[in-house]
Amino acid sequence: MTRSVDAFADALAVFPGSEAERNAVARIAADLAASGRYERDAGHELAPAEVVEHLRDAPEGRVASRWNWWIGSLDLAYGGYGEFAVRRWRER
Repeated sequence: MTRSVDAFADALAVFPGSEAERNAVARIAADLAASGRYERDAGHELAPAEVVEHLRDAPEGRVASRWNWWIGSLDLAYGGYGEFAVRRWRER
């Protein structure tokens, strides 16, 4: 079952960052979950609570920088995760 963007956005609200930034990360997190790549590499589906757990391990920072830190870790471990980095978002 693919997790919804809203579920990821709600979970990510614990980290500093604007709503637009959080939504950008949530969309990419949902894309990663839907791709099946994380499930293949980790052996289980990517859930919002798990994303929060991993992002808590990241150095201090806004939600996008924490996400990108984690994606970098996944890319080093497994390869092929660079496309899931957050590069920009539009503030409203």
